[in-house]
Amino acid sequence: MSDLNHSAPRLSLGPILYLWPREQVFDFYAELLETPVDVIYLGETICSKRRQLKPEDYWELAERVIAAGKQAVISTLALIESDGELKTLKRICADQRFMIEAGDLAALDFLEGRSFVAGHSINLYNQRTLAFLAARGLKRWVMPVELGRATAADLLQQRPEGVECEVFAFGRLPLAYSARCFTAYNRGLGKDNCEFCCGDYPDGLTVTTQEGQEFLSLNGIQTQSASTHTLLSALDEVRALGVDILRISPQSQHTAEVVRTFASCLNEELDAVEGTARLREWAPSGLCDGYWTGQSGYRVGLPG
Repeated sequence: MSDLNHSAPRLSLGPILYLWPREQVFDFYAELLETPVDVIYLGETICSKRRQLKPEDYWELAERVIAAGKQAVISTLALIESDGELKTLKRICADQRFMIEAGDLAALDFLEGRSFVAGHSINLYNQRTLAFLAARGLKRWVMPVELGRATAADLLQQRPEGVECEVFAFGRLPLAYSARCFTAYNRGLGKDNCEFCCGDYPDGLTVTTQEGQEFLSLNGIQTQSASTHTLLSALDEVRALGVDILRISPQSQHTAEVVRTFASCLNEELDAVEGTARLREWAPSGLCDGYWTGQSGYRVGLPG
């Protein structure tokens, strides 16, 4: 079992979850390369119909990430539904220049003998699964977002030697995936003729309850929380547990400022109350941290 001495966690930038224009994607990464983020994940994880960027484009971006002194990881689909998606997955995994984040366990068939990251969409809930994947080459796992600090403590206490833990620390929570595209359904369209309407919602389509509370966000086949999850106020707990990496999920505005705010708090240049107040300004539907504390996910126990 690992007894590594952990200091302040590093910061990662998760893959873009939304459909953004190609030029916006390249501009986004050019800006984020200038921030104190240590690991950058690249790739389409939601829908294979989104083809503004091809694997070659992500590989080009990965080379830029490495040239900037950061680690590049190529992320793959969270839900594999067709032979065509399997073929693309195999092609992505065949390129051995970059580590792969497996969004679906199908990727393991093409990663034999290679180190890989297990994405948050893989149901890794206990030490037995962790040990099984470590034997297959697991280098890092992103804890499923519905798990909290109690489960994190149990997993980290007995994790295999050399395996890193990454925790989703900022962004709309990825809650579920479906074969149906709910964004298209909202427009009265089928998935096969969706007209790429998810591109009209650069941070997802917010859904409200009958009482008017912003509750969920639709992002193609993915359902997210409306509120933006953050662990900024829990940095002391995260550090004490031995979490290695904090993931910041991209949003269309202010992602660079979010990264810098997390970095300032990790470096103790900014306290959590002030940092959380900044994040609240950049969260379109407010902040939440309920899953981390063992409550309902939408609950808020934040300072400030």
